[in-house]
Amino acid sequence: MTALERLEDVVRLFATAPAPLRLEALLDYSRRLPPLPERLAGHPELLQRVPECQTPFFLTVEIEDGQTHLFFEAPPESPTVRGYAGILHEALEGAAPAEILAVPDDFYLHMGLQEAVSPLRLRGMGAIVQHLKAKVREATGAA
Repeated sequence: MTALERLEDVVRLFATAPAPLRLEALLDYSRRLPPLPERLAGHPELLQRVPECQTPFFLTVEIEDGQTHLFFEAPPESPTVRGYAGILHEALEGAAPAEILAVPDDFYLHMGLQEAVSPLRLRGMGAIVQHLKAKVREATGAA
């Protein structure tokens, strides 16, 4: 299964779940977000801040052997943003850079989160995808 197919599965699951379960699922994904590895933890200069996020949110990518490795940092007291990062990590970790660049910028709008997440947080989610793609472009030299 490709990374885009995994992401589509998550979107479909969220979209078809009853509204109260969507928030619970988002919280579950927040608990699954792996911590930063030691080489990145405590080194904010190695991560890019996503300034559009209301929550202090940082990310970076590493590409090795054609696989993209994703690293996200968000405070535990921001479970919706962490949950969104957990979704991205679970679906896209190890994907080819081209797959990440092919992620629709607005995929999260099809998950039905509008009932559980504020419009400001939704805009932040869109910004995370844009910054993630920019980091992949930077790492690969793609235009």
